[in-house]
Amino acid sequence: MADTERIPTNLRTLLILEILGKSDQPLTATEINALLNLPKQTVHRLCVTLEENGFITRQGNSRRYQVARRLRQLGVGLLHNSRDHIVRRQILMEVARQVGETVNYVVPEASGMNYLDRVETDWAFRIQLPVGTHVPFHCTASGKCFLASLKPKQRANFVSSLTLEQMTQSTHTSAEPLLQELKEISRLGYSLDQEEFLEGMVAIAVPVTDPSGRFVAALAFHGPTQRISLPDAVKETEFLKTAASRLSNALFLTTD
Repeated sequence: MADTERIPTNLRTLLILEILGKSDQPLTATEINALLNLPKQTVHRLCVTLEENGFITRQGNSRRYQVARRLRQLGVGLLHNSRDHIVRRQILMEVARQVGETVNYVVPEASGMNYLDRVETDWAFRIQLPVGTHVPFHCTASGKCFLASLKPKQRANFVSSLTLEQMTQSTHTSAEPLLQELKEISRLGYSLDQEEFLEGMVAIAVPVTDPSGRFVAALAFHGPTQRISLPDAVKETEFLKTAASRLSNALFLTTD
């Protein structure tokens, strides 16, 4: 591996576990280090720490390390939790079949709303916003859906901290009209992008919440105005809300 001495200490531990997880036989600390090229004492020290905490173990009385029960349990847990992604994907695909447009699962982050997952439309003409794209809070359906979920005082403080950049002629560039719309979104339970982010694109979003009603993500779909109108999008509101409820159950419903 290149530039291994620049790898943060905590990541070095994960790399050791990754090497052991991929190996079909136990490895010594020296053999592990042959793949990492880190200071020899560092690898030995990290292996001892991992052994002391039950993540790796030695093969008999040898110096060879192999995966221990705690690490296997971690792996099983990660595989188990991947069911959430599978269920979410299936729901997004079902919504996409219903609405015939690109469907998005969008979460708030410091730099804006992040497209965490999506199912693309089959139409050749589509608006590309890939997974990982960050979009503004103030002029997108998902962003306004999140803002509307905040309590009024938090909402006002949050909006006051934003730079309300004009993306199109329809973008809110002053706080008061935006806050009025957010109040209405909170009442209705859905938000619209009325060509505020991109000219020629409309979108609708509904919130996905946790059992306490707190915002987790926005379930949204968007499309070009040549193919879908805002009234058409609003007709799908109840279907979207039902899908959002199913997503909430998939994320948070636990069984004994």
